[in-house]
Amino acid sequence: MSEQKPHVGLIGLAVMGENLALNIARNGYPLVVYNRTTTRTEEFMAERAEGTGITGATTLPELVAALERPRQIILMVKAGLPVDAVLAELVPLLDPDDIVIDGGNSYFRDTERRAKALAEQNVRFVGMGVSGGELGALWGPSLMPGGSRGAYDLLEPMLVAIAAKSDYGPCVSYIGPGGSGHYVKMVHNGIEYGDMQLIAETYDVMRSALGMPAGDIAAVFREWNSGKLASYLIEVTTDVLLYVDQETGQPLVDLILDAAEQKGTGRWTIESSLELGSPVPTIDAAVTARILSAQRPLRIQASKVLLGPPAASDPGIAAKLLGNGDGERAIAALEDALYFAKVSSYAQGMALLSAASAAYEWSLDLSEIARIWTGGCIIRAAFLGDIMRAYRENPRLENLLLDPEIARLSGASVGGARRANITARSWGIPAPASSSALDYFDTLRHEALPANLIQAQRDYFGAHTYHRRDREGIFHTVWQEEHQPTGLT
Repeated sequence: MSEQKPHVGLIGLAVMGENLALNIARNGYPLVVYNRTTTRTEEFMAERAEGTGITGATTLPELVAALERPRQIILMVKAGLPVDAVLAELVPLLDPDDIVIDGGNSYFRDTERRAKALAEQNVRFVGMGVSGGELGALWGPSLMPGGSRGAYDLLEPMLVAIAAKSDYGPCVSYIGPGGSGHYVKMVHNGIEYGDMQLIAETYDVMRSALGMPAGDIAAVFREWNSGKLASYLIEVTTDVLLYVDQETGQPLVDLILDAAEQKGTGRWTIESSLELGSPVPTIDAAVTARILSAQRPLRIQASKVLLGPPAASDPGIAAKLLGNGDGERAIAALEDALYFAKVSSYAQGMALLSAASAAYEWSLDLSEIARIWTGGCIIRAAFLGDIMRAYRENPRLENLLLDPEIARLSGASVGGARRANITARSWGIPAPASSSALDYFDTLRHEALPANLIQAQRDYFGAHTYHRRDREGIFHTVWQEEHQPTGLT
């Protein structure tokens, strides 16, 4: 380390914290690290950090004293109360204009509360979404920093250096004020939930309806990854399906318990969508599917008493539904179906970001957000280039599906989505995310929905009033004479 004190400190040495520290040091920014459990710091310094120029501290005062002002201290601790606990101990040690960066998956309202509290003490706060998992943190994540613009300007050289690089540039950009950085990361994670569920449902159709083994399904996903579905999660799916358990010789995926876990960001996305009136049905379906999968004892019990369609003995029947009996056309229909559903899901997420930007006055640049997702992050996908282009050409685009080129691509692939949904339903295969993606599309494209009947019902029993198609004004109808019985008790 040079004689000059470093500016950067990092608190929290779980895997993400360790890897991010190594990334920062490798890119020429010496730093001091601290972990509440001292043995963790000692192990890191003796092993992975040896010879990197990283310095370890055993206490927070030692960490703060070792840093040059303005200090830039990154928190990589568990979201929630642990962040508040660290801040309570750390902030009294800081000087005016020091910077604290929360790099965890914090709830955006918590970030805004913390930013306000720290501003009162003249400490600048940045809530930064970090996507890419362990390898991303080490070799280049997608970074979504929001909060103090002045703080970001100081941090930018380091963040650009450590961020992933794609054909579109470094995968970092100033998101906006307040909790916008963590909000964008929250929606990113919600899209991730939807993406994973859509891929799983497509796998299930191939496994359960077409009778394909894991290795053959992997070959399909590998082929898809060279085309319009090229993405990080398709790569992951291919690798997972190819992995063979050494003890049994079976595909490991076939031995993994079908009970998915979650950490909460998907639920936060749904709650925000309801609050803002911007629906994300595919994310909602994905979260619900995980919850139901975790209720495995109930599903085992239900499987013995709830009847579905008889299992098809001939996978050729499914191939006929999907591709008129042609196996290659059946797979092509599933490719179209997955592409269509993923675009629909991303459109829902981008619409939610647009609604939040308006509600919270963040002025989010949706094209730039799509750009920084093109490398390093879990939802990296080839068609993010189309999303970038759509919002660059029309920053006020109300919904991604209204972009002429996106509409054309959706129209070209929706036939496969319809056939895939028919096949899943015919075999009794649950496909909630795929169905919701198609329903979202169909709901948007219908000029006339049956909500007129719902409004009439509401007016009937609650005098909630309604609007008419043929004239201006607010109306109420007395639907039956008061003396007539209604059947209500």
